[in-house]
Amino acid sequence: MDAKQLLLTRQSTPRLVAPAPNAEQLTFLLDAAARVPDHGALTPWEFIIAVDDGLAKLADIFVDAAKKSGADETFLTKVANMPYRAPMVITVVAKTQTHDKVPAIEQHIAAGCATMAMQQAAFSMGVGAVWRTGDFAFDANVHQQLGLSKQDQIVGFLYVGTPAVTAPIKPLKNGQQFARYL
Repeated sequence: MDAKQLLLTRQSTPRLVAPAPNAEQLTFLLDAAARVPDHGALTPWEFIIAVDDGLAKLADIFVDAAKKSGADETFLTKVANMPYRAPMVITVVAKTQTHDKVPAIEQHIAAGCATMAMQQAAFSMGVGAVWRTGDFAFDANVHQQLGLSKQDQIVGFLYVGTPAVTAPIKPLKNGQQFARYL
């Protein structure tokens, strides 16, 4: 797939099944993430990869956080199944550092770019991916159980796997609609 085709046809793939990316494909995703703009070469991200037993651990973390927030049994059942929407979930964390020339917002954006690069890399190989956030990305209990520090912020959960269906390409939006000249 050439770059133009990737940029104009990339889309989220919300229905994912096994298998997860193999070791070579995962390396490609992580290498693509490492190539994003990174002012100051701070590498302000961490990727926490859940597969197999890791999905169960992530489910336990989500359920525990939901229980602590007073969720009912119906919601707890839904939460327990969330990580299993794909055979791999990559939690992307912005790991900000104090820096004179690189504010925290730039570091968060870099982590977001890393997430997008992984999704694009997946799409380019025919692997499906969908970037989700939701309340657990901001939940202090989830952060604690993942071993994050106070300044860390989850920018998303990248669900990755084999597309269950071939989704139609979305109609192209005219980028000029969102642009203006000064």
